Amino acid sequence: MLRLAMPVLLEQLLGILVWFSDRVLVGHYLDTSHQAAITLMAYLLWLMYGLFSMVAIGATAMVARFVGAGHAKLARKLTNQAFLVGIVAAVAVTALGAMFGHRAVLLLQLRGETAELATTYFHYMLPAIPLIMIETVGIACLRGAGDMVAGLIIMAIVNVVNVTVSWTLVLGIGPLPELGWDGVAIGTLCGFIVGGVLVLVLLVRGRSGLKLQRRWLWPDADLIRRLLRTGLPGGADMLAIIGCQLWFVSVINQLGDLAAAAHGVAICVESLAFLPGAAFQTAAATLAGQYLGAGNPRKANHSAWMSCLVGGGIMVGVGAIIFTQSDVLAPLFVRAEQAAVAELAAPLLRVVSVAMPALALTMILSGALRGAGDTRWPLAFSLIGLLGVRIPGAYWLAFDTILIPGTSWMIEGWGLGVLGAWYAMVIDLHVRAALFVYRITRGGWKRVKV
Repeated sequence: MLRLAMPVLLEQLLGILVWFSDRVLVGHYLDTSHQAAITLMAYLLWLMYGLFSMVAIGATAMVARFVGAGHAKLARKLTNQAFLVGIVAAVAVTALGAMFGHRAVLLLQLRGETAELATTYFHYMLPAIPLIMIETVGIACLRGAGDMVAGLIIMAIVNVVNVTVSWTLVLGIGPLPELGWDGVAIGTLCGFIVGGVLVLVLLVRGRSGLKLQRRWLWPDADLIRRLLRTGLPGGADMLAIIGCQLWFVSVINQLGDLAAAAHGVAICVESLAFLPGAAFQTAAATLAGQYLGAGNPRKANHSAWMSCLVGGGIMVGVGAIIFTQSDVLAPLFVRAEQAAVAELAAPLLRVVSVAMPALALTMILSGALRGAGDTRWPLAFSLIGLLGVRIPGAYWLAFDTILIPGTSWMIEGWGLGVLGAWYAMVIDLHVRAALFVYRITRGGWKRVKV
């Protein structure tokens, strides 16, 4: 478990450092509107990764099963089929992004200069969408084979490129022009290009028993059907989570740029506790899939709970630090003139810190279920928690009054602002944690066929 989780944890940490770098860069050298715009772009970039999760989740689960069962040839063939499906998805996503990108920004309740900034950033990302697919699907296949180191090395290089280019172009270091906001976007674009190319080169040459080969890049209907049968519910789950998160952030955007900027700063700091969950989620997925492929459901179950114990323990420890140091951590991401952003972000951090056990269970147990190929139940739980609890709770707790769409009816709310929206998020996490624990203890996930 630790051998699988630690490289992913380091990889996630490097990614977070880039996110921190961008937040500091924007917070100290640009304006509050840029802070609000970069918060939204973090969610839209997450959406881009999520759009390929229907391929990545299915690929991880099936490669893990094939490797666990000793079917190396099928694992290689499945990797090629995953890329074939990913290419089709990348073309569709790029076309949709080109047609509806600006409308998506407006739909998320950004207006004026902030909306223009977000749209500019998004247009820079469009050419990178196929490379995001290559990076996402390729690393997912390698993780299914138990290779976590390749992703770590690639992301380390990507992050160095991203940070170097962003700071150089924002500040105009040396002979290069001072591009401001455009420099942040170009740095991210360069990182995606490097990441996609490196993953492609690695798999063309062959790594961990996986290799892209032209003879296996022709459609295999049976493998594609199995891949999508496992991946589509998992991808729908991921997209439901991201879509509802975008809806959630659109609620916060309606509260103004100050609330949106504070939300972004708090999310950035909270991600320190999120990292161990993502790492042990990946470890739980790989172990569950490989042990079930090897015909050992007892060890699959044990690995899920052990991942929760260790990963969750780390998350609770980081959450305690965030709770006690929230007034110190939040101001790190803004300049003195934006003290109001830090003051609003600090209580948000204290609220979410108490939800770390629930967040750990939700993240890590969902990874175990996806790795086992049991992707339908996580989708159902996400819809219950996000659509049934978080979104309506955010409206009710954040606003003084809520207009029912299509009617003239008004409902009285609590008017707690962005803090109320975060209360709704914490309640949602506890509901979903209870549902995931119930599913794992019932044991039906160990009998799922992929």
